[in-house]
Amino acid sequence: MSSLKKVSINKVRRNLMRILTKNIGNVNISKGGTIDKSKIKKVLICRPNGRLGNMLLVTPLIQEVSAVFPGCKIDLFVKGTLAPIVFEKYDNVDKIIDLPKKPFKDLVKYFKVWTLIKKQNYDLVINVDQNSSSGRLAVQFSNAKYKFFGDLPESVQSNYDDHEHIAKYPVYNLRYFLSQFGIEDKKEPVPLLDLKLTQEEISKGKEILNNIVDEQKRTIAIFTFATGEKCYCVEWWEEFYTALKKEYQDYNIFEVLPVENVSQIDFQAPSFYSKDIREIGSVLANVDVFIGADSGIMHLSSASKAPTAGLFSISSLKKYQPYGNNSVGIDTNQLTVPDYINAINKILNK
Repeated sequence: MSSLKKVSINKVRRNLMRILTKNIGNVNISKGGTIDKSKIKKVLICRPNGRLGNMLLVTPLIQEVSAVFPGCKIDLFVKGTLAPIVFEKYDNVDKIIDLPKKPFKDLVKYFKVWTLIKKQNYDLVINVDQNSSSGRLAVQFSNAKYKFFGDLPESVQSNYDDHEHIAKYPVYNLRYFLSQFGIEDKKEPVPLLDLKLTQEEISKGKEILNNIVDEQKRTIAIFTFATGEKCYCVEWWEEFYTALKKEYQDYNIFEVLPVENVSQIDFQAPSFYSKDIREIGSVLANVDVFIGADSGIMHLSSASKAPTAGLFSISSLKKYQPYGNNSVGIDTNQLTVPDYINAINKILNK
C-alpha cells in the first residue's frame, strides 16, 4: 500500500471516529457541589498520541494537576513507547497505559488497554484534546466520580489571548472545570514544558557538548530537520546558515542531527547525534539558544529549558510556539532572515 493511500485511509478513519464520538460527554458544565481536594488521590490523564512533542506538551498539565492535588497519583493513557522516558522523573506518575501504535495489528493488547482502564477506580479523569476520539472514549469508559472531556464554552476561551496553545488550553480548561466545583482559579501562569532533567544529566550533557565545541564560547544549536512540509529545503537552510555564521563569528554553532541522520546543510557544522531523548535534552540544556523548525526536538529543547527560537511556515505558531525561558516563535512566511537574526539577538541580549 502506498504512503499516500495510507494517509488517506487514516484521515478517513480519524474523521469517522470524530463524528461518532463528538457527542460523548458533550454536556454543559454546571455547578454540582464541591470537590474536596484531599479526596482526589487517583487521576487519569488521557492523551493517546505517541509523538514526542505531544508527550512533552502534556507536562504543564501534569504539573498543574500535581499542584492542585498534592500527593495524588497520576496514570497516563498514551500511545507508543516514549512516555516512560519523557515522564521518567515525574514521581507522581504511576501507571502508563499505552495503546499499541498499530492497534489492528495487536488487537489483544488493544483490548487489554481498555479493560485496564475500566478496572481502575479514579477520582478524576481528564481528556487533554477534545478532538481526540480515543481520549473521549477513555473518559467515558472509565470509572470516576469526576470526568472532564475537554469541552468548554467559547466565552471561557476568549478570556485568554494564548488559549489556542496546545500546552496551555488543557490547563485553562481544567481550571475552569474545577472552578465550577469550588476550586479557585488563581490565574497563575501556565507551567512550562519540563523534562525534569536532573543536575547529573545536565552535567553529563555539558561534558558531551564540550567535546563537540569550544567551551570558552557561547553556543548556538541548530536542528535543520522536521517532518513533512515543516522541513525547510536545503536552499533555505544554506541561506540562513550562511547568515548565522556571519552574524555569530565568535559563537559555536553546532547541529543536532535527527534519528534519520540527515543534514540540510550537508554536515557543514560540528554535529551531535543520539537516539537517547534525555541525552539530547541534557545537551540542549547547556546551549545559549536553540534554533529549529516546529518538531519534537524543538519541544524537547523547550522542555530542557533552553531558550528556543521556533521556525514556523506550515503549522500554527499560536498553537505550537515555544514559550518561557526567553523563547520565541518566528513566522517565516511573514519575516525574512534579518528578522530571524534580530529575534535571536534579543534572546542572546546581543
